[in-house]
Amino acid sequence: MKLTLETSDVNLIRAWEPDAVCIGEEWLRQHLIVAAERIILDWQPPSPGLLKLADLETAISLEPEIILLGTGAELTTPDVALMSQVAASGIGLEIMDTPAACRTYNVLTHESRRVVAALFVGPSPP
Repeated sequence: MKLTLETSDVNLIRAWEPDAVCIGEEWLRQHLIVAAERIILDWQPPSPGLLKLADLETAISLEPEIILLGTGAELTTPDVALMSQVAASGIGLEIMDTPAACRTYNVLTHESRRVVAALFVGPSPP
């Protein structure tokens, strides 16, 4: 699914496929964290359902106003306590499937919002 055609000085997600996201001209085939000025490729979280606050510390350290958690091709809800734990840091957490997180990330980035997307790439684990 192609998301955007424009070029920019910030990281925008140009396309999504079930096993990859395209940022700029590069197809990335691993879980990642993306912000307007930074891409973190060494994010190695457990499955979305087992995600803990410590797994989002890298995203939190970027000081966003909101973190978009893309849980893969399908929506998977992590422990409900995770949202309140992230909120205690003064940061919102929105949970959605990865394609929706990619689209929402681009919209918020275009609005110059401080947004970070933590994306599970590939099929959702059982």
